[in-house]
Amino acid sequence: MAWLPPEFIGGICLFLLVLQGSAAIIVLARFSKGAVRRSPLTPQPSNSDNLASVTVVVPTLNEAERIQPCLDGLGQQSYEVREILIVDSNSTDGTQDKVLNMATTDPRFRLLTDDPLPDSWVGRPWALNWGFEHSSPESTWFLGIDADTEPQPGLIASALQAAEEEDFDLVSLSPQFILQYPGEWWLQPALLMTLLFRFDVAGVRNPDQDAVMANGQCFLCRREVLENVGGYRSAAGSFCDDVTLARNIAKAGYKVGFLDGAKVIKVRMYEGMKETWEEWGRSLDLKDAASPGELQGQLWLLTMVQGLPILLSLFLLGLGSVGVSGLFFHGLLGLNLFLVLVRFAMLLAISGSYDRRYNNKNSLLFWLSPLADPFAVVRIFLSARGNPKSWRGRTYG
Repeated sequence: MAWLPPEFIGGICLFLLVLQGSAAIIVLARFSKGAVRRSPLTPQPSNSDNLASVTVVVPTLNEAERIQPCLDGLGQQSYEVREILIVDSNSTDGTQDKVLNMATTDPRFRLLTDDPLPDSWVGRPWALNWGFEHSSPESTWFLGIDADTEPQPGLIASALQAAEEEDFDLVSLSPQFILQYPGEWWLQPALLMTLLFRFDVAGVRNPDQDAVMANGQCFLCRREVLENVGGYRSAAGSFCDDVTLARNIAKAGYKVGFLDGAKVIKVRMYEGMKETWEEWGRSLDLKDAASPGELQGQLWLLTMVQGLPILLSLFLLGLGSVGVSGLFFHGLLGLNLFLVLVRFAMLLAISGSYDRRYNNKNSLLFWLSPLADPFAVVRIFLSARGNPKSWRGRTYG
């Protein structure tokens, strides 16, 4: 570009400066809310006022290899739990045996088998709704938990306390992630950042109820609220049923919160980089919970503040080395270097969301995950093009 007229280069730089600058203002305003966010939840002792107030539902389909930590963690929860319903979709790998074995020592555990999946439903919300409809009406709260989580002692007591303190009708928790292999340590934080750039971070006080975030891995809702919105029916066909349902509940006038639960629940979602790219990446666009206009706006935002900064910084530094200059050129370079700096600073902010118990050398790639940002943004674009053909062990037409 050094041979192009300076006016042309300046015009291109000004155009990009306006686009990226606008997106940067939006993101920085969102991040500024995190300065006064609620502290991460910590394990709490049980409160006798909440005796047998919670029904827990875990949807399963061939989860034998990873469900035991979830079962063990739920078994450690105290007397807030009335019942733990495992809604299994006819697993063939021994999942049901593990549940029945737990039930021999803890009568709160109960195995249910749901009906065949209707054409209009996605498997996960169908199983959760089945559990809701077959749960005790005496429970005040409904808690959806994923089979790949590791609930820590005091999880349910801490979630209930937070919901009561903040007067939430629905509260979901962000977990602490368990990663092992090099590729996932490099890619997964970049994919996580696509959410943080678009939505309020966990623990933000007075979150935007029109674009509230939620995490179905730990999803606590008042039973009467779920009844009033028809259970999971309003999210029946959604591949991001947690966010879809949370936003429907917020639109119905109820108060929804998304809190940092890294100290009370862990999750091992996927094995390796390939599975992380294919499985997690196919739902992160959240298009089922947004209008087409909102989705396009989010894709623009991610492109400006996450996809381009590292690439543009390197490109502009190269142009500067061959003599390209100008006010708008240097302004654009400065903005992109600043966005790269912000991105690396965000690693410090989210570092507590990763389990370091293995303390292996692979975790060092976490600090290089900003280099995966362009790929993460591409993954969101690819996911936004259509609905998944397979999801959590099921095939969809």
